[in-house]
Amino acid sequence: MDQQEYKMLSDKMFTYKGTVLTLAKSRDLTPEYIDSLADFETKDDDVFVVTFPKSGTVWTHRIMTLIYAEDFPDKANQPIHEQIPWLEYRAKEKNYNTRPSPRLFCSHLLQPLMPKMLQRKGKVIYVMRNPKDVMVSYVHFSNNMKNLISSESFSEILEKFFTGLMLGGCWFDHVKGWITNKDKYNILILTYEEMIKDLRSVVVKICEFVGKNLSDAAIDKVVETATFKHMKKDPLANYESPSLTDTDCPKGPFLRKGTVGDWKNSLTVAQSECFDRVYQERMKDVPLNMVWDISELQG
Repeated sequence: MDQQEYKMLSDKMFTYKGTVLTLAKSRDLTPEYIDSLADFETKDDDVFVVTFPKSGTVWTHRIMTLIYAEDFPDKANQPIHEQIPWLEYRAKEKNYNTRPSPRLFCSHLLQPLMPKMLQRKGKVIYVMRNPKDVMVSYVHFSNNMKNLISSESFSEILEKFFTGLMLGGCWFDHVKGWITNKDKYNILILTYEEMIKDLRSVVVKICEFVGKNLSDAAIDKVVETATFKHMKKDPLANYESPSLTDTDCPKGPFLRKGTVGDWKNSLTVAQSECFDRVYQERMKDVPLNMVWDISELQG
């Protein structure tokens, strides 16, 4: 292991090969384990939900558990993070090969750190969100989680966002890595904003992508259960995590607003303009059509 690639950011977090991960008593997490994921054996019916933090991760996971509910009826009452384990954070069983197919996984990892076999076997659902809302949501999230470094101000989070010293690493590298390499994967790219605008069409799109033939009534049930309003009351999604160790537990409910354009309530004009300049420079070669405000979804 190249020691220059590994650095402790605090007693809670470390950075390795561009990604930033958390440490907790429940996680046997090392750089060597992250490296071993390159050789992780994927299967044809594996589905990996990949996001940068605060981009609709739990929301998408809940949708997936509902779509696959008939495959695993015995897991219906398990928290989402147990139904869809994190690739980079070892699950209780330690060996993912013991999980029955179809296997569902989630990850915040950068594209180069994912299993090499995933380019031949398995599917990826990649969910993006406009980065200003990601950044603002992360401030509240990091201040709510016991195992993350909190952010004292939006000026501080701007610096973290630009340098990649936050959970998940650098948003720009994350999105660019997956978008520019999308042709290597069997991948469905979604956005948080389209989920806000028309959740049913997104559920239908996911079902078609993963090969799940749900009835109209079943799709309606998924949509009803996965609306943000419903999820706020759903202990499987908006958990305060009694099943996790004290180090992992959030200090309050996991979900907050679930909207588009909330950054306008937090960033100053100067901060927003600074962000725009950096965004234009770093993403100039990546064709993205970001939705920055809820008004863009109307009409």
